[in-house]
Amino acid sequence: MNWTLLDTWMLATGIFSALSCALLGNFLFVRRLSLMGDAISHAVLPGLAAAFLITGSRDSGPMLMGAVIAGVLTAVLTQGIAHAGKVEESTSMGIVFTTLFAVGLLLIVRAADRVDLDPSCVLYGSLELTPLDTIRIGGMTLPRAFLVNTSVFAVNAAIVWLLFKEFMIGAFDPMLAVTQGFRPRWMHQLLMALVALTAVACFETVGSILVVAMLIVPAATARLLSSRLPAMLGLSLAIAAGSAILGHLGALTIPRLFGFEDTTTSGMMAVAAGAMFFLALIFAPGSGVLAHARNQLSLRRRIENEDALAALYRRGEGMELATAELPSPRLLHRLERRGFAAESAGVWQLTPRGKEEAESVIHAHVLWERFLVDHANMRVDHAHQSSERLEHVTTPEMREVLAETVEKPVTPPSDGSILPPR
Repeated sequence: MNWTLLDTWMLATGIFSALSCALLGNFLFVRRLSLMGDAISHAVLPGLAAAFLITGSRDSGPMLMGAVIAGVLTAVLTQGIAHAGKVEESTSMGIVFTTLFAVGLLLIVRAADRVDLDPSCVLYGSLELTPLDTIRIGGMTLPRAFLVNTSVFAVNAAIVWLLFKEFMIGAFDPMLAVTQGFRPRWMHQLLMALVALTAVACFETVGSILVVAMLIVPAATARLLSSRLPAMLGLSLAIAAGSAILGHLGALTIPRLFGFEDTTTSGMMAVAAGAMFFLALIFAPGSGVLAHARNQLSLRRRIENEDALAALYRRGEGMELATAELPSPRLLHRLERRGFAAESAGVWQLTPRGKEEAESVIHAHVLWERFLVDHANMRVDHAHQSSERLEHVTTPEMREVLAETVEKPVTPPSDGSILPPR
């Protein structure tokens, strides 16, 4: 791998474009508007075309202004159609962005004789060419795309830092934002304007399609690793930067392993981001697939143990049990290893510790039966099966609340039924 100055500028530009998208992607994610980035990245096309037709120039200023207006218009129309048409916001989003995208294509056709449009550049970007388009500032020659993306990231970071509380409250509880004197609708429109600005700024580097990946994937990956928004912001920025680095390195090295010269860095950035997401999906300590499987296994074992303890307790109290209710030898030996049961003269009995645990389970079961019959108006013959499930998820705090609740006077059932004796 021959690393040059051009690679450094490509990587730096890719990093800041990914950071710009990932920062805003968190707020789209928590608002359940991740696909709004997709809608805006398509819907800004008429804004770009209209700006060119009006000004006759492809300078960054008019283009960005047209894109921002189109992005805000997308958000306004999406909310308006969802409210007036009484449809889901995802449906109105699809209507708006496909319509605006079609309008943009018509405008592009109208201006086709005066502007060159490279579809591959729009879709995948041209990160490899960004170091060749330079601007001289203070005696330094810098890539224009690098300056644009760093400026957009600085604007996004400054606004998020200044209005973080407003963005956060507006995302999680709009009604609380209103009572606090904030204007959640204005904050929403500001977010949409920033997304539109970022999408257009990143067109040249990672393309409109891959802007969506950078808006969604780092934030979704960060959510698997943390449930706190400040931590999500930091993690998503690290993931975005990591995907840009791994993407560029992968574009230089991986294709050669399969006999190809190279591939686009922007495409490999999306691949790297997706790979990091799937790694988090599998190995995330709290919500990953492995953690979920481990928790399910632990819960199943705990339920088996508690059912076995309850069965031994009831048999010790002289109750008749069906053969299917008796614990298996495997469960009995597991209880023995944990100090809950012991075998004496071929008879399994609970230890004092096991009896205490069993009484706790039985107590929770009885409380749930009384609650379901007296307060939820459930039939007695149905309450037992439901209580069998609820007893395993009852914490000591829940048991105290249930005990206080069932002691309150209630109206007896009309049929005069009572709980069956245990």
